[in-house]
Amino acid sequence: MNHARITIRYSLFMSFLVLFLLYLTSFSAPYKPATHTVEISQMKFKPAALDVKKGDKVVFINKDIVFHDVTETSGKSWKSPALAPGKSWSMVVTQNQSYYCSIHPVMKGSITVK
Repeated sequence: MNHARITIRYSLFMSFLVLFLLYLTSFSAPYKPATHTVEISQMKFKPAALDVKKGDKVVFINKDIVFHDVTETSGKSWKSPALAPGKSWSMVVTQNQSYYCSIHPVMKGSITVK
């Protein structure tokens, strides 16, 4: 009889433990957006291809000696102002983006949301 009570209590304890662990694993911490940096130097975006998560922030820093901008490829969604040397501009990424410098169209880059 005493052995049966111990078995029942052990079974209940293990059941509560499993339920508690399932409860803890069902809630994950909310994603905290990251900040990524793209340097503009030597007439290039560095890195030219960047992988981010939706909601991350990308900061473009002009470290070149001439003005540049960052323009979405179609030119319709977004465009930074002309960035003087040493200036920066940022955006929050919600979808894949292809961009270029409208002042120097050979400069191209992309952002992929993963």
